[in-house]
Amino acid sequence: MTAENIMGAGCLPDAMTVLQTRGFKRALIVTDAPLTQLGVTDKVAALLRERGLEVAVFDGVQPNPTVANVEAGLAVLQANQSDCLVSLGGGSPHDCAKVIAVLSTNGGSVMDYRGLDKVKVPPLALVAVNTTAGTASELTRFAVITEETRHLKMSIVDRQIAPLLSVNDPELMRGMPAPLTAATGMDALTHAVESYVSTMATPVTDACALHAMRLIGQYLPRAVSNGKEDIEAREQMAYAQFLAGMAFNNALLGYVHAMAHQLGGQYNLPHGVCNAMLLPHVEAVNASACAPRLGDIARALGVDTAGLGVEAAAEAGVQAMRDLAKAVGIPARLSELGVKREDFALMAANAIKDGSGYTNPKKLSQADIEGIFEKAW
Repeated sequence: MTAENIMGAGCLPDAMTVLQTRGFKRALIVTDAPLTQLGVTDKVAALLRERGLEVAVFDGVQPNPTVANVEAGLAVLQANQSDCLVSLGGGSPHDCAKVIAVLSTNGGSVMDYRGLDKVKVPPLALVAVNTTAGTASELTRFAVITEETRHLKMSIVDRQIAPLLSVNDPELMRGMPAPLTAATGMDALTHAVESYVSTMATPVTDACALHAMRLIGQYLPRAVSNGKEDIEAREQMAYAQFLAGMAFNNALLGYVHAMAHQLGGQYNLPHGVCNAMLLPHVEAVNASACAPRLGDIARALGVDTAGLGVEAAAEAGVQAMRDLAKAVGIPARLSELGVKREDFALMAANAIKDGSGYTNPKKLSQADIEGIFEKAW
């Protein structure tokens, strides 16, 4: 994971000083248009300029960033001869910046790096500044980019793409609207749950995942209902998503993400919303392979399972996921988002090939996955 991490309200200036002390001269900020419109990009640029760095901005990152986004950002970096990057936002800017950093030193195309450990030369230095609390992309070795023509999300996984520094300043998260707060928070919960039931889980990842769940169960509803004023909820959610990121960065994920990637690629839907809607359905199917762990999840989310057997406690864990999603306003059915049943077979076939499913606790068939899409629809 990222070697150096700065967290806490008001920590952003300290993070920008790191770039100054390491001798960088020209920074490219990779972000999205809404953050520029809100003035957040200018705030970060001013801090960099105060420390003697020249600054260029690429704010063309879209949700579910595309190959075209990466190529456009790389062109801006090369035109300005930037020697470092600052990604600003949530998972989309971070993932886009990671791949820009790879291409800037390794050359080639985005597709050349699809899969595991394809990066040969260390990427350009990247500082990842979070404005959301969910993806943990600021600390992980993963980047997910959409290949537009085939509507496919491809994963680039390499230890070298983890940023030089991650920054979680909850002051930057105050402005997140409630729906985005809910979606990113449920993304973090999905990371924690899938890593906890993963076939690669360890005592270390278990500790991170369980405490992330405790924090999310307690603080996500507060962050959604009063995120502008409740800085404690924002800060605790920043820690929660970071812990969940530490867990899945090592234990990996499962079929929730494998399926959500297909919804994002096919319909350009918000990743966190897709995860939240699929999570209880996938874990209900997984229950026969990991019931005791789903009971642990129930308790981490505040459910009293005293007197319940293993299977009943597992069912309580799945229900707790549903209840939290409902409490923070996540839509109940995929049909509400325009998902079409005729696409289930294609999406299930692609989900089977998605590497996220390899560590799922239960091996599923294409028919199983189609059935889950049907139940969530």
